[in-house]
Amino acid sequence: MRKNWLFGTLLCMVIGALLWTTDAVTLQGEWTIYTAECLHGAWAGNVCMGQLVASDRYRFRASHGDKEVLFWINGASEPVGRMTQCTVIDGRNWTCQGNAKGLKSITLQLHHDIPPHNTAEYAQPFHDVSKFKWVLLKCWNIFQ
Repeated sequence: MRKNWLFGTLLCMVIGALLWTTDAVTLQGEWTIYTAECLHGAWAGNVCMGQLVASDRYRFRASHGDKEVLFWINGASEPVGRMTQCTVIDGRNWTCQGNAKGLKSITLQLHHDIPPHNTAEYAQPFHDVSKFKWVLLKCWNIFQ
């Protein structure tokens, strides 16, 4: 009986960890893009020629009814940015028009959880990484 309880607990912990690291479970209408930067080097496509470090986490909240997407950097004191004139299917699928006013977003679109790298003048350049890789980079940088 005790072995079954331990096995069940361990199994729940493993499933929970997998769901958390893959962002399979998020708040409805929200999505986070984890970014990395290249210190002491430059990017050659998607390869960092210096030291790869965890960077900002950009949070997006899509509203189907208001046809807008709010965005902000987790942990930053910067104000919330707002993109209007958006086509919102759900929190993981939306497209917005560029907005010259206010903060620039890193992307104007999210399609099946994937942010295309926009070349539009209204979007900032970024290098996204998985949540799992971002956490590993963050831990690695703490212990260096």
